[in-house]
Amino acid sequence: MMTKDQYIESLRKLHLNLYSFGKKVENVVDNPIVRPSLNSFAATYELAEDPQYEDLMTATSNLTGKKVNRFTHLHQSTDDLIKKVKMQRLLGQKTAACFQRCVGMDAANAVYSTTFETDEACGTKYHENFVKFWTDVQNNDWGVDGAMTDVKGDRGLSPSKQADPDLFLHVVERTADGVYVTGAKAHQTGYLNSHYVLVMPTISMREGDEDYAISFACPTDAEGITLILGRQSCDTRKTEEYNDIDVGNKVYGGHEVLVIFDRVFIPNDMIFLNGETQFAGMMVERFAGYHRQSYGGCKVGVGDVLIGATALAGEMAGSAKASHVKDKLIEMTHLNETLYCCGIACSSQGTKTKSGNYLIDLLLANVCKQNVTRFPYEIARLAQDLAGGIMVTQPSEADYRNPATHDYIEKYLKGVASVPTEDRMRLLRLIENMTMGTAAVGYLPESMHGAGSPQAQRIMIARQSNMEMKKELAKKIARIG
Repeated sequence: MMTKDQYIESLRKLHLNLYSFGKKVENVVDNPIVRPSLNSFAATYELAEDPQYEDLMTATSNLTGKKVNRFTHLHQSTDDLIKKVKMQRLLGQKTAACFQRCVGMDAANAVYSTTFETDEACGTKYHENFVKFWTDVQNNDWGVDGAMTDVKGDRGLSPSKQADPDLFLHVVERTADGVYVTGAKAHQTGYLNSHYVLVMPTISMREGDEDYAISFACPTDAEGITLILGRQSCDTRKTEEYNDIDVGNKVYGGHEVLVIFDRVFIPNDMIFLNGETQFAGMMVERFAGYHRQSYGGCKVGVGDVLIGATALAGEMAGSAKASHVKDKLIEMTHLNETLYCCGIACSSQGTKTKSGNYLIDLLLANVCKQNVTRFPYEIARLAQDLAGGIMVTQPSEADYRNPATHDYIEKYLKGVASVPTEDRMRLLRLIENMTMGTAAVGYLPESMHGAGSPQAQRIMIARQSNMEMKKELAKKIARIG
């Protein structure tokens, strides 16, 4: 396994074609806008080195028998699924941000089982291709970005019926050695901090969509890939001269990238689905299920930090003993732990796939994510309630460091006498960042839309709810029919 430092140095060897704020980014690793997200990703390597977290952060590979980072592991039991959620909560607690490596892990487990069943039905060799690729991932401890979301264009039309065929990523040419693909993947979390990208279809496919039923892996800096960094709230604060008090903004974070594929060549041995439309839906559904399970861990860990910060804000303001403050903290905790319960529940009820790895209970995973689309917003609202208006009206650090205004700020932003004013300012900036700033991108909108927007979960809940069985239960007790 790689150490944190080895991981960071490995990224310097990549040649990403990234654009941000209208300019080509020559040094992605040290870019102040990107670096906090790299720090979060690097924590997945750093904690794996720590003996006290070995049980959660590492596992024994079913492919090689070696110890691997759990983020590259193929789940072999319900215990593995549970440890995954616990690991994600731990990372959320340590970074208070999106640590980005979950998508690749979830994609790998979905592709592993889907390729096995595709080969079984179609006589293809996709599973063999994937096992070879993922063995390399484990042996090298590479970071892998999972890419599913296409830009989709006209949502009322299937991929092959779009006015512009590139609005869904698709094969534009097939050769004896591989395929060329064109299109884009949106909302790519952690792409800049990954060595490879694992691409999947974005929706179920039908006859006529064969060119869009494509899954493959390639290096993140492959020829023909252009990257455009997404703009986030308060992101340029990271470039300010004075940003030590706003430490929550610059130490950890996330990023989103629009990834454009312009005739990117994919060799045959890196292809995991190629025209088998009937299996695109399986890959999508399994990935979505795994990733909806993930949110019962990572967002809970971030919530732990926000709840702790909110409790501290009350203590610093002298309001911690007020009954309404205590009650709101209880409500925040109740909501957060409910999310965790769902993550653990869908893991504990997982089942073995034909390929041998374990799949979560899809109904409970969708219930988990449905709750995640709501509860973090309420937790954030209560945090803002208890933090007070000063969270968003306190002066800048430049004013705090300015001799002409420092003493006034020091005097008038004071809370309880025993707490340094600067500490209170730091804490309020952390809450602001988590509920309104760059960290809010990963905690709130990502909770809403990541792994599918709310309606996607409701569709799956309806599909998997076994309503006919429930009707029969009622009929039997009511003695009907």
